[in-house]
Amino acid sequence: MTWWCTGIRWKDGRPVIGWYGEGRGERTSVLAYGQRLAFAASGERHCLGVWRAGRRTPCPTAALVPARAGNAQCPECARLDRSFSVAADTNAADPRTYRVYLAWFGPGMVKVGITAEERGSARLLEQGAVAWAWLGRGPLMATRRTEELLRAALGVPDRIAYARKRAVRAQLPPGPDRAREVAELHARAAALPGWPESLERVGCEVTDHAVAFGLDGLPEPARVLTGMVPGGAVVGRLVGAAGPDLHFADGLVVDTRLLAGWELTAAGDEAVTSVPVSEVPSAAPAPAEQDGLF
Repeated sequence: MTWWCTGIRWKDGRPVIGWYGEGRGERTSVLAYGQRLAFAASGERHCLGVWRAGRRTPCPTAALVPARAGNAQCPECARLDRSFSVAADTNAADPRTYRVYLAWFGPGMVKVGITAEERGSARLLEQGAVAWAWLGRGPLMATRRTEELLRAALGVPDRIAYARKRAVRAQLPPGPDRAREVAELHARAAALPGWPESLERVGCEVTDHAVAFGLDGLPEPARVLTGMVPGGAVVGRLVGAAGPDLHFADGLVVDTRLLAGWELTAAGDEAVTSVPVSEVPSAAPAPAEQDGLF
């Protein structure tokens, strides 16, 4: 029975690797910092289908997906996925309560976004937010309007590229400095006029993910996976994780979005890392797009 990797998830504040087996559902493997990981890709990378309402619908054609694609979906499944999506503004009638947040990833790198209240802080962990705070809660469209208001008035984006977050992750200022930057921006946001009446304000309580991400003593990222190949192995000691990234003791960073869709098997005792990689820049590049908000 084949189990396909679905990438990293954050469960109860801890990183886990997800797996999908057709006809057998989903399962996860808990990751622990300090453990040795050794796995290799087998076969070819396949589309994972569509995840909706707590269940996965397999891709009807089991289509192949390019190794370097950040999303393990074929164009048809991706189109179906976005046809009923809050992130794509194709599900504006979502009746759930949403929250507006500020997320901090590094000096000067703060974004504003929204997430379903029932998800708690999961979205912040998924994005790799080092520090963050809630701003308000209310209906979907009210939080959307607030998000746009804050972006325009404060000059903060709703997207920050993972490459920029990764480049500064091992050189962050102390926790109090991070909290102060978030609190100052929270105060500026709260003082702005024009908030929707249906949005309930939330006082500033800054949460820090340094412990959850294992940031204390994190080695400088040196190389990042650019795509798995059949037979290609990743071997090393896991020392941290943030968003979709796994950080290894030798400076390798594995973006687990590139593991999704592969069958991963245990690598032998003598195996060494043998996958395509590229250098991680020492400084954050210019702003670029990041994945959707949800």
